[in-house]
Amino acid sequence: MVIDSRLKSVYDGKPGTDPEHQRMVDQLTASFGPEEAEALVEGVCTLVYMYMNWLRSAFENHEEDVLEHAVPSLVATMRMMPRTFSPEVIPTMAGLLIAAGTGLSPNLWRAQYGPWTKEEMNPLEAMTVLLAEYINRISNKGKDFATKLVTDALSQLD
Repeated sequence: MVIDSRLKSVYDGKPGTDPEHQRMVDQLTASFGPEEAEALVEGVCTLVYMYMNWLRSAFENHEEDVLEHAVPSLVATMRMMPRTFSPEVIPTMAGLLIAAGTGLSPNLWRAQYGPWTKEEMNPLEAMTVLLAEYINRISNKGKDFATKLVTDALSQLD
């Protein structure tokens, strides 16, 4: 829901974050205990995994490599956003994309390096938004295609 909301504000050309929306998100996350916060981060990593799986399939259908095309593009975009992506977090975000792009669970990949830090939360969210926007752009199926991928997957669950 947060990723979809961020994408809509990007597409609507609204810079920054809507203060009311940010207040609600902050209020919600402030109510989280450690378990809920961990579940939220795991959910974001699951989105990254789903998105990279879709991209891997899409690129394989054209006999191309997702790591060769998607990761450099996303990393270059991150480098153009130094207020969101400090140079220190870009290798972590790239590693996360590479792990997911090779079929490895981002949660398991990250576990070997320790817990997520507070400084990585905003870049993780922003990277997921960039990834969803990248999917929307290359799919040519609309500005909400990445969101539909997730809702379709959720609707298939019992």
